[in-house]
Amino acid sequence: MRFTTKTEYGLNCLAYMAKSKPGELVTIKDMSEKEQFSVPYIEKILQKLRAANIVISHQGKGGGYSLARHPGQITFKEIVDALEGATFDVYCEPETREHIICTHLWLCGIRSIWAKTKELLDNFYSSITLEMIVQGNKNTQNLVQITGQ
Repeated sequence: MRFTTKTEYGLNCLAYMAKSKPGELVTIKDMSEKEQFSVPYIEKILQKLRAANIVISHQGKGGGYSLARHPGQITFKEIVDALEGATFDVYCEPETREHIICTHLWLCGIRSIWAKTKELLDNFYSSITLEMIVQGNKNTQNLVQITGQ
């Protein structure tokens, strides 16, 4: 499993918004300059995050973006799902399987491992909030220790 730059850049943009003052709108230009990302790429990322109800777009003069909810209510899983489509693809699942050909489906001993991997990742990522990410390594390191990883 590998995340693309969409997730990395998206997290940076969301962290930037979470660190802004309450009620303050953040522009794509501000994020682009601060994070040194291209404006068109940030626009695409923010469109996906807006469609997932993670950010809100405010139009007009003085417009920009803000978080749709408090950072403590936005999970890492939601962010990954919005930007990557899923935390982990299990190719043996019926909705995915229709697009691939596998002649070993019913004999495959790894199917249950992939399903459990997805379940563990989904549960773990659901326990991490944007607020925890913004607050730094201390919180996420504690979470990893708590889960026994």
